[in-house]
Amino acid sequence: MRRLTAFKMLLHDRSTTAGSLLGVIAIVFLVGQQLSVLFGLFTFMSVLPDHSGADIWICSENTDNVNATGSIPIRYVDRISGLSGVEWVEPVVFGSGNFRRADGQFQVVQVVGVRPPRFTLGPWRFHEGSLDVLFDYDGITVDRLDLKILGYPERHQWYEINNKRVRINGITQSIRGFGGTLVFTNMLKAKEITKFSAGRCSAILVKLTPGTEVPQMIELLQSVLPRTEVISNSELSYKTRSYYIRNTGIGGSFGFSTLVGALVGIVIIMLTMYTGVLHRQKDFAVLRALGARKRDILIIVLYQSLMIGIAGIFIGFLLLALFLNGTHDSRLPSYMPQIVLMYHALGTLILCLLGSLLAMRKAIKVDPASVFR
Repeated sequence: MRRLTAFKMLLHDRSTTAGSLLGVIAIVFLVGQQLSVLFGLFTFMSVLPDHSGADIWICSENTDNVNATGSIPIRYVDRISGLSGVEWVEPVVFGSGNFRRADGQFQVVQVVGVRPPRFTLGPWRFHEGSLDVLFDYDGITVDRLDLKILGYPERHQWYEINNKRVRINGITQSIRGFGGTLVFTNMLKAKEITKFSAGRCSAILVKLTPGTEVPQMIELLQSVLPRTEVISNSELSYKTRSYYIRNTGIGGSFGFSTLVGALVGIVIIMLTMYTGVLHRQKDFAVLRALGARKRDILIIVLYQSLMIGIAGIFIGFLLLALFLNGTHDSRLPSYMPQIVLMYHALGTLILCLLGSLLAMRKAIKVDPASVFR
């Protein structure tokens, strides 16, 4: 009965209900949109570790992010490939280059060299072509989202990176790093482009057999290769994100704006629910005059807060889903983990209840006789 009464009161005072609902929807969407862009940037920062398929990375000493690896001897591959618990070991090469566009302009790219036939850390999504295009010694891939800044290069045509001839054999789909354009090729071509030493590589990726403990293997590999940095894939991903947050404007500017947006959302939702309860004081006075107890008023207010909160979250999430779908496979980074959505929804509901509770004192103390004045 109290639930039905709360619902009818919301329908009766449509203007106040609409205002409260729109306030919740706007904040749910705007805060969610801000968070999705922030987490989208996180995925760009650690795109290579997140899609490596490896359990452990072996890098140069004191490596603090995946894009700042030095070089290590490639002979380490043979040294550790026979260890118990190791499924496979693959070297990779990273380096920067200048892509010469058809109009003669240059665009900085990040070259990733992978070794056939496994092509570990190679491109994982294609718009045109497949991993087989990297078997061509001069073959490279560029991403569909970067075609514009690369001057719309054509597939199977010849171009230059660092004055070395390359041929675009494949077009990847939405594989972008935080530093920009990722160009994949075979390891030999990558060394030629970046002038990398023949006997060295940027990092070595290790995949463990099922049941092998990562911490124990890291300890073993560190003892075998003391002049390297042996780190788990997940930790390297975390350190890379932390590095960019601390050392770029992301942590200061974007993180601050996200925090401010969340705080503004908290204030707006609480004020919206607070004023909504105050506007219904006459309705509560009528209920008191008809014999409603203070406990009944309290429960009705809570029901109204939950109804507005749930409806606002549903519509706000629907708009957020449309935004995420519209920006999928675009240059705008957007990604929302499911756990964050759960916390976002729960936090919004709590704020709705808190805003109503602030005005609850006046609602339950309303004078029943005021309705007759």
